[in-house]
Amino acid sequence: MKILSVFTVIALLSSTGCSTEKQDLVSHSRPNIVFILADDLGYGDVGAYNPDGRIATPNLDQMAADGLRFTDAHSGGSTCVPSRYGLLTGRFAARATLQVREGPAIKEDQATIASLLQANGYQTAMVGKWHQGFEMLPPKGRESRFDYSKPLRGGPVDRGFDSFFGMHASLDIPPFFYIRERDPVMPPTEITKASTSVGSKDGWNNIQGAFWREGPIALDFVHEEVTPVFEKEAVKVIESYASGSQQKPLFLYLALPSPHTPWLPSEPFRGKSKVGMYGDFVMQVDAVVGTVSDALREAGLTDNTLLIFSSDNGPVWYDENTTHFGHSAAGPLRGKKATRWEGAHREPFLMRWPDKIKAGSTNDQTISFVDVFATFGNLVGVKQLPTGAAEDSESFLSAMMGTQMEVRPPILHDAQSIRSGDWKLILPSKGNRGSSGELYNLREDLGEKINQYEADPELVEKLSNQLKSILAE
Repeated sequence: MKILSVFTVIALLSSTGCSTEKQDLVSHSRPNIVFILADDLGYGDVGAYNPDGRIATPNLDQMAADGLRFTDAHSGGSTCVPSRYGLLTGRFAARATLQVREGPAIKEDQATIASLLQANGYQTAMVGKWHQGFEMLPPKGRESRFDYSKPLRGGPVDRGFDSFFGMHASLDIPPFFYIRERDPVMPPTEITKASTSVGSKDGWNNIQGAFWREGPIALDFVHEEVTPVFEKEAVKVIESYASGSQQKPLFLYLALPSPHTPWLPSEPFRGKSKVGMYGDFVMQVDAVVGTVSDALREAGLTDNTLLIFSSDNGPVWYDENTTHFGHSAAGPLRGKKATRWEGAHREPFLMRWPDKIKAGSTNDQTISFVDVFATFGNLVGVKQLPTGAAEDSESFLSAMMGTQMEVRPPILHDAQSIRSGDWKLILPSKGNRGSSGELYNLREDLGEKINQYEADPELVEKLSNQLKSILAE
């Protein structure tokens, strides 16, 4: 794990035009940080990544034009829980037991990006989808069970966030209710029937469209309103911070529930895309980015705010959907959510920091969600990360600031898949379409069409040993 000194950080910032005044150095090396995480958004859903896409994303495209676009950035996993675990802890999810219906995925003594920033003078706030578990009753089937008579512990405010307003998991997973800090805003008292879009003219399957599961629901929880509610709450956090003393910089983590199912775009977005209700929902996500950006500008915070956007994993999008709409949600990539191909975990990753990050820049170096931890540490001048924290995290601050970084050590996408340099190995498993393994050179074969597993047994053995070594640590 490579941690730059605070002096190196300051030098990097100064080289991009930052003032050498002591006061400015302190300010610019500790920017406000706003991280917006979409849910189930594909690499090809953002215009800046897919010029042939059929969904308008003007705010994200503008963010790319104003800042940096990573083209080889990887989420912490191919599904929601492991991806968020990697982002928050700086650890490969394969190291952890992620039974979030039984309890917290992040242990009480585990450092997070929030606790790191909190310990270094930041005001920390989270809005949106947590999906890392709480202390709770034993699960019943797929349903998480909460004791609503007691504070819900083990969540964001117990893992480094000063404040939290959001929900426990995805928008299709009951029980459906809002949480503020540790308390239910209104405990579920009703039962909602399962919703589905099977048989729609757009050909959605049983886990697409307006899909959610049957289960308990609070009277104030309306699925269609959740994304707008979180959007408004994020703006409130920014406005409240701007109206205060601002003695501490702000870290806001906005974890959107969209465009994860149920695809329920608000009325202004319905029918506005060329990709059905999914495309409309992606347009709404893009609009949220615009709203947050506007709030920062109106609060006078834009210039000293690092704005980041990404998605937790790839889309729920099938070949028949691509054929029907002429839109590839994964762009040039193979696969979708919950697979091991690139479309499952290579994600849009945009960063904007006016006058510090070069506008309109692109970087093809490999980074991972787990690297955010060390990068934030570098950014705020941490010389050494907490003992036992973020052991898989490698700072990409230098790449962010426009200089070449060293080739990243191997990345574990999960316990069966590793990326090392240009090569990616997927070990044989029942979950990988049978028993055959896969090996791809991603620089030459981004679409993962040429399997070289049988052709290069020595490389297979080398990468297999690297994977086993990391898991054995």
